[in-house]
Amino acid sequence: MKKYIKIILYCGFFFLMTGVTSCTEYLDKAPASTVDPEAAYKNFYNFQGFTEELYNCIPSFCNRDDNNFFNNGEEETWGANAANQGAWIWQVDNGNYWAWQKELGNGGSYLDFNGWNSGNGKQQKALWPGSWYGIRKANIGLQNLEKMKDATEEEKKLIAGQLYFFRGWFHFQLISLWGGLPYISKVLPADKVLTLPRLKYQAIADSIAKDFQKAADLLPDDWDNTVAGQITKGKNELRINKWMAIAYLGQNYLYAGSPLMNMASGGAEEYNKEYCKKAADAFGLLLKNCKEEDSNGACRYRLIPWTGKNGQKYQNNWHTNGEGGRMPGTAIINGVAYDEAIFRGPNWGGTEQSTDREYLCAGVLQGRSWSQYPSANYVNYFGMNNGLPINSVNRADVDDPTSGYNTHYPWKNRDPRFYITIGFDTQREVLSSASGAKYYQYANLYNGGNYREPQTKGSNTGYLMQKWDSLGFNQFDNKYNTHVVHIAWIRLADVYLMYSEAVVNGYSDIYATSTTFPKDALYAINKVRNRVKLPDGTPLPGVNAKFLGSVESFMGELRRERAVELAWEGKRFTDLRRWHLLSKYPYTIKTGIKFDRDIKEVNDNAPVYNFLDKTNPENNKINNLQEYVVWERFFSEKHYWLPLKRVDASMYLEFPQNPGW
Repeated sequence: MKKYIKIILYCGFFFLMTGVTSCTEYLDKAPASTVDPEAAYKNFYNFQGFTEELYNCIPSFCNRDDNNFFNNGEEETWGANAANQGAWIWQVDNGNYWAWQKELGNGGSYLDFNGWNSGNGKQQKALWPGSWYGIRKANIGLQNLEKMKDATEEEKKLIAGQLYFFRGWFHFQLISLWGGLPYISKVLPADKVLTLPRLKYQAIADSIAKDFQKAADLLPDDWDNTVAGQITKGKNELRINKWMAIAYLGQNYLYAGSPLMNMASGGAEEYNKEYCKKAADAFGLLLKNCKEEDSNGACRYRLIPWTGKNGQKYQNNWHTNGEGGRMPGTAIINGVAYDEAIFRGPNWGGTEQSTDREYLCAGVLQGRSWSQYPSANYVNYFGMNNGLPINSVNRADVDDPTSGYNTHYPWKNRDPRFYITIGFDTQREVLSSASGAKYYQYANLYNGGNYREPQTKGSNTGYLMQKWDSLGFNQFDNKYNTHVVHIAWIRLADVYLMYSEAVVNGYSDIYATSTTFPKDALYAINKVRNRVKLPDGTPLPGVNAKFLGSVESFMGELRRERAVELAWEGKRFTDLRRWHLLSKYPYTIKTGIKFDRDIKEVNDNAPVYNFLDKTNPENNKINNLQEYVVWERFFSEKHYWLPLKRVDASMYLEFPQNPGW
């Protein structure tokens, strides 16, 4: 008996694909047998109830541990005590990818934290076990479609479309991190030995594409416009629709056409043009029909305008504060709904996960022993308000008269997104002037400041993670009770940038268009940039003409734009991997800055700021700016893919471990 209990507990992959029916001689029933084979599928309402559990398999990647553990590129550093806790970000920096597994890590990764169950706990929505469970459940549903007799044609399409989408989606999430796997297109029998081989990346991507295309053909533009959706009208925004399937069809093709995936499929270290063209056509179809491009378009998505002080409405893309618990990703402006988030999972855990005090920009603001901080090299991607990068070498300590960047005023005249994403020296962080709070009212990030090391609670890079935190989101002001953080898996700005990347690499021409959308790569990237507004209300300039001479120079700006627009939204790690840049300098280093203030405080023990511009902190002069390496990652080819669990890679010969692990 112990032998079979061990199989159930540790062989997660095998368990989820077979339903543990091999253990039925020891158990009264197999888990799946509790579903009545007739009642579960006989009509739309029952079948939809069966299908709903697939939504429960979508991980809350951004709230798994109330930290930024989902950002594993070169965009952030870990504070002093992260190593002592074995945090996932620290493990990745050390190249220990084994730690993604709960058996070999501390559970800080959303990939395998505390396994998976169908409840509402945010820490029971792990990607690896949940994906295999979801694939099996989708296949069970597809196998039983013909049993839904008491249903309209619309209802049958809704059920089938969701099942095809989720089967493709879970496979896509798995291969983007672990590489080629078997494509499970049917319920596997428990009485046969598994021999399904691991497919090449592009081969499995082709199967995923077929499922996404079937889903797109079956699903409606919006459930609110269906008869079946009327019973939940106004609450259907998370239900899978045609355009979610189209968005993922494009992303699946773009990933398959990216250099890493092309190499993994036997090609060269370059984009696969044919896959990129397919991606461009899918993205183009969505863009042509979205309300951003056509107010009468069938696709409801559009960019959230920059409206409000410091782009307040734009920030609704990732957090809301005091808006009646409204889920981020949408905004209401003058009574008009702007939906930028295309695909989101449920907000697991309710307000607990959304307002947790650990989701913060600095340890000192919560009295916490450690936090995570923006790496200076990543902050350097945020260019100037004239649209130019800060300088040609992406260094904080190098002046550039061409762009206007000045190391004595390094935070002046920057891209407006800089000011809502990054916390910098002399910026207001605490509203309260009470005893104890006054000491931290303004960010003292200069050499020796109370927001810096050697204090274990301070920043080790000279910057703070401001993107998630409104002013007052700290232990002194206690204004986080209505603060909701939730990040979309795909939003419309991401689609514009992926379209730009796909079309320019599919046709090797900045001015080429897809067959479905009459706009070029330059238009798409500038659409995202021009949404941002400068203080005078004019748009942030698009890509400068100096970068339009070749696809290579244009791609440099496109990669920089993805870094800025999608900062800390879980994109960078996979972007660097698929571009085959993760192990290449300068993407292997994380840096910080140190500097002196031009004007010192009167009393360092109780800072006063009479000589500083408190309204416009970017105007405060600094001296002796230096950039230094905080951490260097020594990655090899094996670090482009996560290792499989050893127990899964030992199941049968055709399911081998990833190379190097």
